[in-house]
Amino acid sequence: MLSFIGLIGGLALLVYLTLKGMNLLVVAPFCGLFVALLSGLSLFPQTSEGDTADFLSNYMNSFADFVSSWFPMFLLGAIFGKVMEDSGSAQSVSKWVIGKLGMERAVLAIVLACALLTYGGVSLFVVAFSVYPMAISLFKQANLPRRFIPATLAFGSVTFTMTSAGSPEIQNWIPIEYLGTSPYAGWEVSIIVAIFLAGAGYWWLKKMIQKAKDNGEAFEQREDDPDVSDRELPNPILGILPLVVVLLLSFTLHDTLEKSALIVALLGGNIAIYILNRKYFQDFGEALSEGTTGALVAIGNTAAVVGFGGVAQASPAFQQAVNAMTNIPGSPLVGGAIAVSIIAGLTGSASGGQVIALPILAPHYLDMGVNPEALHRSIAISSGALDSLPHNGYVVTTIRAICDETHQRAYWAMGALTVVLPLIGTALAILLFSFGFGL
Repeated sequence: MLSFIGLIGGLALLVYLTLKGMNLLVVAPFCGLFVALLSGLSLFPQTSEGDTADFLSNYMNSFADFVSSWFPMFLLGAIFGKVMEDSGSAQSVSKWVIGKLGMERAVLAIVLACALLTYGGVSLFVVAFSVYPMAISLFKQANLPRRFIPATLAFGSVTFTMTSAGSPEIQNWIPIEYLGTSPYAGWEVSIIVAIFLAGAGYWWLKKMIQKAKDNGEAFEQREDDPDVSDRELPNPILGILPLVVVLLLSFTLHDTLEKSALIVALLGGNIAIYILNRKYFQDFGEALSEGTTGALVAIGNTAAVVGFGGVAQASPAFQQAVNAMTNIPGSPLVGGAIAVSIIAGLTGSASGGQVIALPILAPHYLDMGVNPEALHRSIAISSGALDSLPHNGYVVTTIRAICDETHQRAYWAMGALTVVLPLIGTALAILLFSFGFGL
């Protein structure tokens, strides 16, 4: 019982303190310590017996593993965003978009840019770094409240693209190993769900922004925002070519280099910016410095939350919760979706929810004769729902490190689009599969 109180209480405390804007490098280990103490875990490896888990090792190993796996991508992605901004490339592209689509479609342009990069195989974190400079410029020109930028970036990245059929994102590929399916599993249902998420999400996002504007909200200029009023900008084609380079290299190399393809793609994008637009830079060295600092803050915040997940997974209550979630009676599609989504919420990771649940779920449900394609798609979509609670690494990085916002201002719109909508999308997918559609 104490372990359950520790697990749920620690998670609730982490969510609460995150929403209050507390420093995650302090809050996440503190909440992990709360879980460890109530779960009876040793605090240090020196005080643990044999190979049993302890707070410090589990927290720091999870923290360090994330940093070692993702730092090159965070670094190159943050630098890419900054040099796009400093060279004027992002502002040039945004002005061109405004001229072609009109002010009223500024949000649509950002959503489409994120969707294209995500479906092209670029990591969600890197998409946020890359598109943010263009987003800030578009929001400024259209005079839209900047607190909706995180929601706009997330909507285009983690809803109708991340878990859709054919997506190269890891959340669509993990089930293949356990179910023997393909990235296009359940594609007929996936298309319908993606159309629903895209249409309903865009309508909801526009409605939230319009309501804020009607209440008198407008774009808030900050001192560190790029000023392009009296500077020469590169041709929009030269501005967008580096993004194309990133997309093409990532898509082309994804199958052979997998995650490492992003390193090559982002390096190629940064080189392309420098070669094509070097005469437009205001301070290239400063852009590199700011990008590096931004990467360190972003990966530190994210790794801090990942460390909490490492402690949570070591608690007895977590193992009991996994066993309970993976043995939910009734429809296997409903049970699988609930199990993966809740575990993803506990760990703050969509991929984590799948990796933990699928080794248990897959053999059991396949032996029952469940259609593997239906299970693949239902689980993939459901993994992208509760994982986007306030403590999720992508959420924290996008709101705080990239957009320099607070959870109080920016999370509720993001949560509506990345938690509520995917839950509805999961229900729609299960309903369609239950009636035999696409099977």
